[in-house]
Amino acid sequence: MQLLTADQPIPPEFRHAVVAIGNFDGLHRGHQKLLVVARARAEKMGRPWGIITFEPHPRSFFKPDEPVFRLTPSALKARLAAALGASFVLNITFDRTLSDLEPDTFIEKYLVGYLAAAHVVTGYDFHFGKGRKGNPIALKSLSVEFGFDVTIVEQVSDDGDGHSPFSSSSIRSALRRGHVGSAARELGYYWTVMGEVVHGDQRGRSIGYPTANIILDNGVEPFRGIYAVRVRDAQVKGNSAWIGAGYFGDRPTFDTLRTFLEVHLLNFSGDLYGKILLVEFIDLIRPDKRFNSLEELTTLMAQDCENVQQRLEILAQDNPCAVFPLGRAQQDGTL
Repeated sequence: MQLLTADQPIPPEFRHAVVAIGNFDGLHRGHQKLLVVARARAEKMGRPWGIITFEPHPRSFFKPDEPVFRLTPSALKARLAAALGASFVLNITFDRTLSDLEPDTFIEKYLVGYLAAAHVVTGYDFHFGKGRKGNPIALKSLSVEFGFDVTIVEQVSDDGDGHSPFSSSSIRSALRRGHVGSAARELGYYWTVMGEVVHGDQRGRSIGYPTANIILDNGVEPFRGIYAVRVRDAQVKGNSAWIGAGYFGDRPTFDTLRTFLEVHLLNFSGDLYGKILLVEFIDLIRPDKRFNSLEELTTLMAQDCENVQQRLEILAQDNPCAVFPLGRAQQDGTL
């Protein structure tokens, strides 16, 4: 799988491809339906397929002072797309120039001139071009003029249960409330962050619970607390996962005034500094809290680790995400 940017010539083998287009933040089950359609069409036509998305997130461009809770930053989105079989991900820079393009100019420049797309798949709610004037109906109409085919995928939800359509907004809301199980059902995999392990202040090591510290992008704000997590080395495919207690918060006991993602791996010893880790949020153990003493903190941390072990053993027997492609990829280590 290749990660492409539109400021570089596209490899010839990806011209005349089938493409799915959208923001795809989270690559949740609704997005995955688009990719399934694109993949099936590509196989029928004997062509490669990929996705077109935008960087930075359009909300970051229009409201630069309001950090966006990105479910899947660019690198992780590309990794998920690859696990679903995409040949490429094309990132188009979202800036003033792009936002001012009329819908027909956008199509002519990128879908026709740059990609020479053979078939375009998009969702029912996709908008593009100046003032969001472009929509699926306009895309389908203009495709006749420009000579490519279009498939529009209607809203996707769990069949027959009255659920709302899968959406990135509802997943963010679930994560902010600590409802990681609800988020996982919409995503079709356990919500995951990917980041480099950096040096911290060694506070965890000093109290007997060394942690891997990962810097998250601004705006990433799940519920603050202790989680049962699974962790993999992102640079080694197919490796088994470590289990651990993940902490997201600002250490109120120590008044750090800074947000952390820290992971204490159970039954692990080794050097993780500089490694890129995938951290899967499996279940919430408890909310963050302030402690009156280090003794009180370490006593509860020991209990947290026991609860993590028990919770993961139970969930391993009934993994609700294992029935979905990305959930299976997490389980077998191919993601």
